[in-house]
Formats: sequence, structure tokens, C-alpha cells
Amino acid sequence: MKLLGNHLPRRDIAIVMASLAGVTALAWIYLFVLAGDMNMSGGAMKMPDGSTMKMPMQIPVWTLGYFLMMFLMWSVMMVGMMLPSVTPTVLIYASVARKAAKGGTPIAPTGAFVSGYIAIWVLFSLAAAAAQFGLDRAALLSPMMVSSSPLLGAGLLAAAGIYQFLPLKRSCLENCRSPVEFMAKNWIKGFAGAFRMGVSHGIYCLGCCWVLMLLLFVGGVMNLFWVAIITIFVLLEKVLPLGDAGGRVMGVVMIAAGGVFILFGGSG
Repeated sequence: MKLLGNHLPRRDIAIVMASLAGVTALAWIYLFVLAGDMNMSGGAMKMPDGSTMKMPMQIPVWTLGYFLMMFLMWSVMMVGMMLPSVTPTVLIYASVARKAAKGGTPIAPTGAFVSGYIAIWVLFSLAAAAAQFGLDRAALLSPMMVSSSPLLGAGLLAAAGIYQFLPLKRSCLENCRSPVEFMAKNWIKGFAGAFRMGVSHGIYCLGCCWVLMLLLFVGGVMNLFWVAIITIFVLLEKVLPLGDAGGRVMGVVMIAAGGVFILFGGSG
């Protein structure tokens, strides 16, 4: 199927972009509210003499309800972090769908493709919540979901840095950077086909970014500034022409940061 040269009208581009931006904005609003609630749980308590006393964060009790809340948090966070970087691929799919519809060949709506993509990150969120549970049980996380172990922090940073140089990373990244080629090679008809294409693209993106997502345990899962930094890095790595070189430079930086964790945090 020829995909090159297919262009969406500005109105359609605006609709797709507004839809993705709206979902992304809702995800970030949820995260801001949740982060505020978590900070309040360790906020100040008014004393009888009028003074205030800082209350420590409580260590969470892992009930089924708390696990589901963490799973929801990770799922929303992944939507907020990953939808911006998949926008070019979604626009390509929407362009093909529009051209096919004009030719009398109906194609599954763009939402089917996006749903498949999100499904992969929801599955990752389940694994991330399980990893958080395991780290909590091992007393390796603070109540704010930050690594309390210099060795863990250093290991995650070093792993993320090394992963930047691996062939698997480059292969997955190439598929994420070439939406036209991806569509040409992986096109499947029908609603289920669109969903499967979204799943396939999501797997490539997961292959690019899963180790980076684990760095949330280093800077803080609810540290939204840190979340934003990783989000921007993922976006720039996929869309900038110098993404490869920048990725390798950041790999070196992350490996070096892991060494700093060991040197200056080893006594913690």
C-alpha cells in the first residue's frame, strides 16, 4: 500500500492533534491532583498552640485496592508520557484511513489503532505496579516511591545508559521513527487489524523506552518534573534527526550518573 504523499487536511490534523492533546492533558491533570494528594498526606498538622508540625509520609499498606490504585496511576502516567511521541504515526494512520474512505474502502477508525498502542502500555503498567510492590516489600523504596538504595539507583541508571547502545534499542527506535515504513510493512485490514497494528507499534515503543521508564524509581514516580524530563527525552529521541547521537550521549551521561550514585550515595 502506497503511503507516501498522503496528507490530511488541516481540519483533520487539528482534530487528531486536539484529541491526543486532550487525552494527554487529562492524564497530566490526574497526575498533578494525585501528586498533590500524596504530598498532603505528608503535610503539616496544626498544633494546639497554633504552630505546625511536619508529618512524615506513611508507608503504604499493599491491599488489593492500593495495588489497583497504583496500576491506574501507572496506566494514566504512561498515557500522558507516550501519546505525544506516537502522534506522527497516528497522523499517518488517519491519513491512510481518510484516503481509503474517499475511495470507498472503509478502514477502522483511528481510535482502534490508538487503543492497541495504549493496551501495550497498560500491560507495562501492570508489570510496573508489580515491580513497585516488590521493591516496597524489599524496603528499597521511600513512601514517595523513590529508590532508597544507592545500589538500586545506580543499577537502574547504568542499565538505562547501557541499553542506549544495544542493537535492540536501535531496531525498536527505527520502527518508531519511521511510521510510513511501519504502516507499509504491517498493514492489516479491519478493526481488529488496526488494533493489532497499534499493539505492534506499542511493542516497538516499549522496546525503546521500558528501561527509561524504570528511571522513575530513581527520580521519584510522583516527581512530575522528573516525569516531564523523561517524557521530553522520549519525544526528542524519536523525532529529532540527531536522536541517535543524542541517545548515545545521554547513555554515557546515565552511566556516569550511576557511578556518582555509588560514590556519593554509597553510605546512604
